[in-house]
Amino acid sequence: MLLVSLGSTAGWRSNDDALVACLERAGATVTVARVKAPREVRTLALTDYGWASAARTAAREALAREPAAAVIYSTVTAALLGPVPGAIRFDSLAAANRPGRHGPWQRPLERRRLAQATILLPLSQASLEGAPPRHAPVVIVPVAVERSGPLVPFAERDIAAITYAANPHKKGLDRVLEAWVRARRDGEELVVAGVADAPRADGVRVVGLLPRSQYRALLRRSRLYVTAPRREDYGIAQLEALADGCALVTTTAPGAYAALEAAHRLDPRLVGADLAAAIRAALDEPREDYAKAATLELVPFSPESVDRVVATELLPALRALVPGAQPAPSTAACSRRPPR
Repeated sequence: MLLVSLGSTAGWRSNDDALVACLERAGATVTVARVKAPREVRTLALTDYGWASAARTAAREALAREPAAAVIYSTVTAALLGPVPGAIRFDSLAAANRPGRHGPWQRPLERRRLAQATILLPLSQASLEGAPPRHAPVVIVPVAVERSGPLVPFAERDIAAITYAANPHKKGLDRVLEAWVRARRDGEELVVAGVADAPRADGVRVVGLLPRSQYRALLRRSRLYVTAPRREDYGIAQLEALADGCALVTTTAPGAYAALEAAHRLDPRLVGADLAAAIRAALDEPREDYAKAATLELVPFSPESVDRVVATELLPALRALVPGAQPAPSTAACSRRPPR
C-alpha cells in the first residue's frame, strides 16, 4: 500500500512514521510518498493549495513507479487533489478549522473527497466535527503515546512549567505568558519550546525548536504543562506531557482536543479560564496520584492499543478494498502480507 505523507509539521511526520510502523508490525508492506514542501505564501487558502498540489505530484510519481492496491492520504489537504481515491487520515476537517475566507475552495472540495474516500481515519471521534452526513466508513486510529523515560516524582522536578508554542497565536502563548506573570513566584521558571522569538520576561526561558529527545527530557523535568489554545485540532503535545508525568493546566478550546476530557477527570481545578489560579493550584496543592491516574487515562493511546486497532480494524478494512483479497489475520503478529 502507499501512504502519502504531507509532513507539513514535525508532529505529522512523526505520526506518519508511527502509522507505517504499526502497519508493518501488522504484516503490511507500505511505501511512503513524502511531499516536498512548497514555497511559502501569505494566505491559508494558497498555502493549502500549494501543499495539495505537491501531494498530488508525490502520489502520482509514487504510483507511476509502483501501483498500490490501497492508498492512505495523511491529512485532508493531501487528499484534496489526490489522483485516486483512498483512505484519509486527519485530526480535523476544513469545515471546522478553515472558516470564512480561509477555506473557500477547501471546504466544498473536502465534502466531495470525504464522500469519495475508501475509509476515513480520524484521530478521534471529535475529529469528525463538520463531516457531512454521507461519508466513507470510519476507523478511528489515535496517535500512539508512551512515556519517554523514567518517571521523575513531582517534587523532584526542577522546572516549574513548560509550554510548546510552535504556532504561538493558535497555542495561545500570549495568554500563557500573561497568566505566568501573574502566577509566578520567585525561583519558578516557565520553559517555552517550539518557538525562538517569544517575548522575554522574568522567569521565562525560551529554548526554541529542539530535537524530540531533548524536548521530551524537558517534559520529564517539568511539574506542569501549561497551554491556552484558541483551537486545538488534536493536541499531541498535551498527551506527551501527561505521559511524561506533567500535570496538564489548560483552558478549554474548540476542536478535537484529545486530552481535554482526561484533564477534567484528572483535576478539574486545572482546567478553565483562570489560568493563573490553575497554575498556582497545580504547583501548591498537587494531586498526589496525578501521574498514576494519567497513565490509566492514556491506555487508549498506548502503542499496544493502537497496534490492536491497526491490526484488527484498519488493515482488514484496507484489505477488503482489494479485489480477491483473502481476509486478514486478526492479531498484530500476522505474518502474511497484503498485496501492494
